[in-house]
Amino acid sequence: MARLTAPALRRGLDILEMLAEGDEGLRVPEITRRLGLPRATTHELVNTLVDRGYLTLSKETGRVALGVKVLQLGAGYERGLDLASVGRECAAEVAAACGETVQVVVRDAGFVVFIVRIDSTHPVRLVSQAGSRLPATCTAGGKALLSALPAPELDALFPDDRALQKMTPNSIGTRHRLLADLDAARERGWAEENCESNDHAACVAAPVYDRLGACVAAMSISVPVVRWSDSEKQRHVELVLAGAKEMSQRLGAPGAA
Repeated sequence: MARLTAPALRRGLDILEMLAEGDEGLRVPEITRRLGLPRATTHELVNTLVDRGYLTLSKETGRVALGVKVLQLGAGYERGLDLASVGRECAAEVAAACGETVQVVVRDAGFVVFIVRIDSTHPVRLVSQAGSRLPATCTAGGKALLSALPAPELDALFPDDRALQKMTPNSIGTRHRLLADLDAARERGWAEENCESNDHAACVAAPVYDRLGACVAAMSISVPVVRWSDSEKQRHVELVLAGAKEMSQRLGAPGAA
């Protein structure tokens, strides 16, 4: 049975999601062109979102950007799950031990969203930010999360090779390789990425569980390949497993103590 949807609401959400991808905002004609909407419809949607505080409209530049209500929604999400606050504390402890970039991600369908980032103390570091959204199959954290999904859910997300988005030449491009990577992650309890979302970075990640035993997040350590080695990899695996276990314990996961 097809789900009932509200076209106007869907279009409004399309605008919010598109603006979340950039930092400088967009003018209404650009929003109209990108979403293929009638100009009058775009103006009506933007004006409504501005009135409600979800968007701001600059009189000087004519650019539309996200408003304070979006921040309030994000804060409500953070309070509800407690993932970001707990994740930030645990990630900071791991980062202090390794000096590298430590992040916490959650899954959004076939993507991951970075909700926590603790920067490396090294002068050569990776550039990303909390709120970034990447294909899950290109990241160690994403693979850790996907490895917890049942086969039917994986099949729905990635029915064939065409569903796989590549970010670098090393990114996963076939279902066969994806399933092999997820099997390996599931068996050993951690996932890895080798220059798959960034040509110059390697990463290891471990799943995080909540009080119901559900995999709700993943913690990762990302390292520029110039500092990557087998011995460092093993050390980072141990650290990220310990960090993810600590985060799971603080979230009340059964058996995490």
